[in-house]
Amino acid sequence: MEIDSDSIAIPNGFSAADSGVPAPTDPMVTPLLTDLYQFTMAYAYWKAGKHLDRAVFDLFFRKNPFGGEYTVFGGLEECIRFIANFKLKEDEIEYLRSVMPSCEDGFFEYLKEVDCSNVELYAIPEGSVVFPKVPLMRIEGPVAVVQLLETPFLSLVNYASLVTTNAARHRLVAGKSKSLLEFGLRRAQGPDGGISASRYCYMGGFDATSNVAAGQLFGIPLRGTHSHAFVSSFMGLNEIVDKELVYKDGLRKCEDFVSLVENWLDKIQVLKSSIGIYGETNKSELAAFTSYALAFPNTFLALVDTYDVMRSGLPNFCAVALALNELGYRANGIRLDSGDLAYLSIESRKFFNAVEKEFNINKFGEIKITASNDLNEETIDALNKQGHEVDSFGIGTYLVTCFAQPALGCVFKLVEINNQPRIKLSEDISKVSIPCKKRCYRLYGKEGYSLLDILTGENEPPPKVGERILCRHPFNESKRAYVVPQQVEELLKCYWPGNSLRKREELPSIEEIRSRCMRELDRMRPDHLRRLNPTPFKVSVSAKLYDFIHFLWLSEAPVGELQ
Repeated sequence: MEIDSDSIAIPNGFSAADSGVPAPTDPMVTPLLTDLYQFTMAYAYWKAGKHLDRAVFDLFFRKNPFGGEYTVFGGLEECIRFIANFKLKEDEIEYLRSVMPSCEDGFFEYLKEVDCSNVELYAIPEGSVVFPKVPLMRIEGPVAVVQLLETPFLSLVNYASLVTTNAARHRLVAGKSKSLLEFGLRRAQGPDGGISASRYCYMGGFDATSNVAAGQLFGIPLRGTHSHAFVSSFMGLNEIVDKELVYKDGLRKCEDFVSLVENWLDKIQVLKSSIGIYGETNKSELAAFTSYALAFPNTFLALVDTYDVMRSGLPNFCAVALALNELGYRANGIRLDSGDLAYLSIESRKFFNAVEKEFNINKFGEIKITASNDLNEETIDALNKQGHEVDSFGIGTYLVTCFAQPALGCVFKLVEINNQPRIKLSEDISKVSIPCKKRCYRLYGKEGYSLLDILTGENEPPPKVGERILCRHPFNESKRAYVVPQQVEELLKCYWPGNSLRKREELPSIEEIRSRCMRELDRMRPDHLRRLNPTPFKVSVSAKLYDFIHFLWLSEAPVGELQ
């Protein structure tokens, strides 16, 4: 008796039609967001009667970015959103008819019915630290359908993983105590790049973004102050019409906050202390700071380098901050956007400390200092070596454009079809694929650090805690080692079960992904993470898989003949 698979009850409500998974964040991510050859191959599969052949593909990368030895996986949720909502619309099919006029009508009728109900997707959790050759995702299903997923998946994973890794690298060089702010929207590769960058930088360890749309879409904390244009738009204090400001406790009102600011500036200018004696500051700047404080007394943060940081920006800021303090508020801090950031941050901290001491203002010396101005991993590292007093870094261009490396280079390779393992050979050993459906494990040592990742055949017994296992380099017979793991973690989890009846992993929140990223970086040995000459992380295969790789290699490689 033939069973109708459509009548089988699937746990978790799983079918592509009623999965309940939202559509991709970007509405341009549709089945047509692909390369033409995916559809031409699909037609050729259909024409040959092979379109339903059960195929297994691995999505992985071959080399870590930015000269490092680790990568952070991003983009999984968008892949699940795509696969859950994969369905060609009538107008899309009609467009395909117009660009593929020689294809038979039956093929387009077939496309009308295509969805991902019979596709399974296994993946490493998003936010995980990952390494070359290890499948980030394993996709199983009818070969024609899975082939149509290739380009969208690569598009969704490549940049996401690259920028998440870039963010994680900035987090590591800045240290856990510093606040990292993503300011890259205006320099990103278009709106899509800007939205994605804000999302994945937050996953990679940044604390906030200036991107309001990303804040709304993903719940990322927002940060921002004002620009140089705001400062230079004022001509003087006489432009401030509404001078009233209610005290922090709401019980009283200061009738003339402007005069209060001027009084404090007079006190600062006559100080005979380590601050020095200051002459006239720029009054248009003072007007801008005062106006901004009147608008945002609880979150006042000023850009102090429009005219002169030491002679004008700092005294003006302190005058406004002290006036706010008198009304019960506390200024957030300053932003430095030019000049010698190490020197200016140190001098600013001295200034704040002197004000605290002179006027007995508790914790005034702890006012936050934010630095921006085309910062990147190298400049933050240089600032650390010089010494500085920066509390927060605002980073844009070099972060979101991944200036140091523009692409990750993920690939999508067939490893099995109709239960027959397949291998892709190359004279370049790094491009030889690891065949067959595999399971992936991370083994941990006594100190809790990750030791290596090991790939095994699908039906091999998993590594066990306390039991010695031989781990082999996939292609170099002399590189091998025994490992006795203290913890074993299986990496690939089922995120889209199709009709397999497997339990589906729930998609985590962006906060959970960010926490995973930070937690996994903490479990890596420091020498794997260092910026200069990092130690490569070992990716191994089991002895049985090693033997099979080389057997298949010899079976598939043509034998030459000398004459």
